[in-house]
Amino acid sequence: ANKVADVVWLTADVHYTAAHRYSPERAVFTEFDEFWEFVSGPLNAGAFGPNQLDGTFGPEAVYVHAPPVQNSSPLDAFQHFGEVRIDGKSRELTVDLCDAAGSVLFSKSLAPASR
Repeated sequence: ANKVADVVWLTADVHYTAAHRYSPERAVFTEFDEFWEFVSGPLNAGAFGPNQLDGTFGPEAVYVHAPPVQNSSPLDAFQHFGEVRIDGKSRELTVDLCDAAGSVLFSKSLAPASR
């Protein structure tokens, strides 16, 4: 079997911030290894909530920071950006989802797959 390890999706053209974990245990299509998607935006635009997640790859919304109303003003504190760091020694990847002031709202560290 062709195995693909250490896949992380970074999604930016959205209007909220979130961390999604995709798992074959919850999925319609099951021939894949678990992976993460980190969503972040906008930095200065109206903010929206997410749509319903498609069940094909078994998503779980681990973290979501979205406004309660659609197209909320940038002054309503739903402006976001993300930061990604990779430790050179451990090869661990850390994703921080931040608000516009730079406060970390959610952080996730992922160890590389065993080789």
